[in-house]
Amino acid sequence: MRVLIIEDEKNLARILKKGLEENNFIADVSYDGEEGLYMAETYNFDAVLLDIMLPKLDGFSVLKALREKNITVPV
Repeated sequence: MRVLIIEDEKNLARILKKGLEENNFIADVSYDGEEGLYMAETYNFDAVLLDIMLPKLDGFSVLKALREKNITVPV
């Protein structure tokens, strides 16, 4: 299972990534909303862990853009 973590706090993102990988997930990380949206639109993920307060584009806007493009990955 491949998971996208969109989290601007680098320590928290690192901990989440490590925990997921220790449980046999593939985890990719983005540190801002714009990059996270790009990654979610470009690559296939089975789930997205999405922070709300992000630089460049907040989590609600990321989710809205994904849904408007009919990307129905669980968030």
